[in-house]
Amino acid sequence: MGIWGNLVAFEVWDFAIPVQIRVSPLKQKNKKMPSKSKKSRASGRFGARYGKTVRANLVRVEDKQRIKQKCPYCNKMTAKRISKGIWHCKKCGKKFASSVYHLNH
Repeated sequence: MGIWGNLVAFEVWDFAIPVQIRVSPLKQKNKKMPSKSKKSRASGRFGARYGKTVRANLVRVEDKQRIKQKCPYCNKMTAKRISKGIWHCKKCGKKFASSVYHLNH
């Protein structure tokens, strides 16, 4: 197709002089629906409930408690939280009580 391939042409008769005007068709912009926003990690299970700040604080606490922590007995990064305040070290096999969410070094 040439330059005028997609254009619509029509004639205008004014003062008995034929004039040809080329007009491009209206282009529709691709207006898509906004994509679904990501839920905020572990707090995504709550949806829109409880407010943003509460869910953000929950994510911070749960991220800390789920990672392996430094064992106070063998000083290796192998202590893992079993339940509230109970921790277990896989390296030395000790089970001990400490802070609820993360070990204080």
